[in-house]
Amino acid sequence: MNSGLRKTFDLLAATRNEAAVPVLVAALDCAQPEAQEAALRAILERRSLFGQTALVRRLHEAGPQWRDILRENQGGMAHALRDAVLDTDRQMALNGCQAILWFREYDLMPALVNALEDEANPNADLVTSTLMELADLLYEELAIPRDDRQRRDPQRMRALIVGSLELSVQRYVKHRRREVLEVFLMLAPRENGTLRHVLSDPHHSAYLAMVEVLLHSDRPSVMRLLLSFLEDPHPPSTALTTLARRNGRKFVAHLLRKTGLAPPAIVLHNLKRIDAIPWSRPEAGMLEALDDAEQHSLVLVLQASAVRRNEVYATLSHLARLGRPGGRRAALRAMSEFRGAEANQLVVAALDDEDPQVQAEAVRQLRQRGVPGSMSRLIDMAESRQPAVREAVREALAEFRFPRFLNAFDLMDDETRRSTGALVLKIDPQAPALLVDELKSPLRTRRLRAVAVAVAMADVRRVERPLRKLLADEDHIVRIEAVRALAACDSEDTREALLHAAADKSVLVRQAARQSLDDIRQRLGLPPLEWQDDFAPPKGEGRDDV
Repeated sequence: MNSGLRKTFDLLAATRNEAAVPVLVAALDCAQPEAQEAALRAILERRSLFGQTALVRRLHEAGPQWRDILRENQGGMAHALRDAVLDTDRQMALNGCQAILWFREYDLMPALVNALEDEANPNADLVTSTLMELADLLYEELAIPRDDRQRRDPQRMRALIVGSLELSVQRYVKHRRREVLEVFLMLAPRENGTLRHVLSDPHHSAYLAMVEVLLHSDRPSVMRLLLSFLEDPHPPSTALTTLARRNGRKFVAHLLRKTGLAPPAIVLHNLKRIDAIPWSRPEAGMLEALDDAEQHSLVLVLQASAVRRNEVYATLSHLARLGRPGGRRAALRAMSEFRGAEANQLVVAALDDEDPQVQAEAVRQLRQRGVPGSMSRLIDMAESRQPAVREAVREALAEFRFPRFLNAFDLMDDETRRSTGALVLKIDPQAPALLVDELKSPLRTRRLRAVAVAVAMADVRRVERPLRKLLADEDHIVRIEAVRALAACDSEDTREALLHAAADKSVLVRQAARQSLDDIRQRLGLPPLEWQDDFAPPKGEGRDDV
């Protein structure tokens, strides 16, 4: 643009003569883009309503440069844009709405609400969609950290807008526009007085419509508002009832993610006030759509709720049989509060589940249910290849731990010692190590009892080395019992140790050692040894022949 033309536009922008405005408006239609942009800047500088209205009327024909220039001066066209959305001309209203969205003119949301309430407005649908989009944009800004370089505070803007929306909610009986309620629910915090008043008063004109919006709106902001009542110390009962009734897959996923696998105390408290969750029933078809963690969370929700126990049982039974692994585990764990033949059958069937954790949950309940044959089944599962199952068996058969067996050993008869010892050995993996500790005890009585325990448990071979060390014990009774116990072993080291014991200073130890050696040789198919006297080794016998 030449300097003369630039000076002309500078003059038209600065002069107080309003006749300059029509000239600038005419220049907007100039064929030269430079002249159009200069006229646009001059009109914006003059802040003329007539000129701004002309700009809005031409927005649908403007190029991207116009939008950049307009953005530099946004905030100064509010009056023109307000008039545009109220204009009966469709294109004018469309341009005004588009500019409001471009520049995120949140201040104009009350104007959009007023236009929406006007029954005679032919562009109500356009205004409605603009209002919804603008609310979505504001919600996005609220969800991200504020940029201090922005000229406006989204939170302050929200408070101002919610205030104007509250008035429209109170006028619902006149306009009956649910879109106003939806925008209000998109932006209002759960502590809002009008929101709580409406939800607490079934006779309020907006009550039913607001509940319907909460039930069916697919906007994340509305769903988050409804879910937030779970963390409210004193939520309106309608909010919790609505929350439990809502059954869309997306909403259910948000709900179960919010409750999670360890619901906070306030959430558990509010769940106790919910007495019906229709979508959780097997016939509703939602259970199969839930993933592993969601099924698990659902079980926790049902346990904490006031839903009738027969309905809870139906869902747990379904998940225990057909759920995903996490759902089956949680359902079976929750099944512990239910009794009866059907529940018992579910637990027994879970013993054969492909998931080890599910098997483990069933194992923990089997005995307490009094299922016939449960003891033998648990004993068989003690040798499972799955660590979780073996641990569960040990929990279920806690009385068969080595310390308890040791404490009760002296009160048992021989048959009980053998049967119980075999179970302890199978169930308690620490038994061999604890038995070795007992064999090393400084107390004579404990060493003697440990030898007897090893024999009763038929576990002599595992403690063969500690038993051989007892052949040098200072107490001849301990040596005798150790010699007799080693008769169950036939290793070369044990036979040699017994041969030395056959020359022990104690006659009884010598006799016991010789008897043990004879028993071992007979078991190995070897001829008995020929003993010379009570103190000498057998004639002609060496290590290789022992």
